[in-house]
Amino acid sequence: MNVAATAQPVSTDAVPNHRLSVVVPMYNEVDNVEPFVTAMHEALGDYPFDWELIIVNDGSRDGTQKVLDEQARLRGPHVRPIHLWRNFRQTAAMQAGIDAARGDVIVTLDGDLQNDPKDIPKLVARLLREDLDLVAGWRQNRQDGLWLRKVPSRIANRLIRKITQLEFQDLGCSLKAYRASVLKRVSLYGEMHRFIPAWMATVTSPARMAEEPVSHHARTRGESKYGISRTLRVVLDLLAVNFFLRFSGRPGHFFGGVGLAVGLVGGLILSYLAVLKMLGQNIGGRPLLWLGFFCVLGGLQFLTTGVLAELLIRIYYDRGEVAPYHTSEAPQLHADTAWHQPH
Repeated sequence: MNVAATAQPVSTDAVPNHRLSVVVPMYNEVDNVEPFVTAMHEALGDYPFDWELIIVNDGSRDGTQKVLDEQARLRGPHVRPIHLWRNFRQTAAMQAGIDAARGDVIVTLDGDLQNDPKDIPKLVARLLREDLDLVAGWRQNRQDGLWLRKVPSRIANRLIRKITQLEFQDLGCSLKAYRASVLKRVSLYGEMHRFIPAWMATVTSPARMAEEPVSHHARTRGESKYGISRTLRVVLDLLAVNFFLRFSGRPGHFFGGVGLAVGLVGGLILSYLAVLKMLGQNIGGRPLLWLGFFCVLGGLQFLTTGVLAELLIRIYYDRGEVAPYHTSEAPQLHADTAWHQPH
């Protein structure tokens, strides 16, 4: 029998001063709101630093909004509910919470109490003591069904590791601690919340990310929002992640490479048919002729798409609002200061 590990208290000695924002998306979790808010206060009641709890109600229709507002009124202004007008799905809800977060450190987790809020100080302590940008939770003793949750998750994690080259064991765990200044440089949309470490890798080094074992509990209230149907969406999202990781700054290389390959196949086919024609054979009714023609045409279209994509990228960066790199914050210097002076 699997028994979920219980989070142990963690010393906050030598943890740099900071403010903590906890971001929690919720959708139709009316039965979990009060127990979750209580568990958060039990976990962080004695936390020696400022913290806030941002719960994003993602268009719930089961009364979550009413209970959430009651908890905010009872607990105080540090409990900040945000109500989305409709169900925009988890990624958008998480982005809304991140946009509203004011802390130097942001922690995300689900509101179904499968993650243990008592693990939060452990993740934050490691993030700040080791000067990291991300510490992800690792559910080593996961309390979920084998075939519908664990097996698909293991396959997905292995596939994601292969494509992203990130050595995380459990990318699906929502409990993660982030350095806010880095996380806020990443925009989440679609259903990209599953790949936040991969998006983080576009602005910081994988060496500044780590994974920490955390406890995990079986869901006791409400219904899971995850199912086997998300597998296809994960695969499609993963293809998009792979494209952006490798070609976001040079899309012409992707489309140009595909265009050259397809065009080369078409060229070889047409060359072969040209030789047959010169030998006196009739090639007019052969399907291979049409295949060669469309391959050449498709190759030209891919090449043209690559040129247009390169033009769009240059317009995007030439506006001056974004840069193709990210740096740590440095003090602003006057033009006449901080120069080495000749003796």
